[in-house]
Amino acid sequence: MTLNQVTFPSLDLSLAVPFYQQLGLELIVEAMPHYARFACPDGGSTFSVHKVGALPVGEGTFIYFECADLDERCAALVKAGITFDEPPSDRDWLWREARLRDPDGNRLILFWGGENRLNPPWRVGKREA
Repeated sequence: MTLNQVTFPSLDLSLAVPFYQQLGLELIVEAMPHYARFACPDGGSTFSVHKVGALPVGEGTFIYFECADLDERCAALVKAGITFDEPPSDRDWLWREARLRDPDGNRLILFWGGENRLNPPWRVGKREA
């Protein structure tokens, strides 16, 4: 099984689409104003946004986008006007993460996990490298 796509709700795709393009996703389906789908630059996964009348209430979903060039990418995004809730920092779970929100308040985490992404020291059934 492979994860193909994750979809976020959006009140206004005219704001969401350029935001995700600015993050580096490639627009591959544009069915405005109701739906847009993006290809991730690496790995074959896709991401989409769809128009909703109201955003969900509560904690919501966190989407992680892995970036080998995390610090450089975040610096470029800040320079381009993207605001981060938390700049890149090392985490106890051995990843480096930066946190931000899209125009609808959906939570995004740009991160670099390296070997620890799938094989942390506490992994159940840890694989030998």
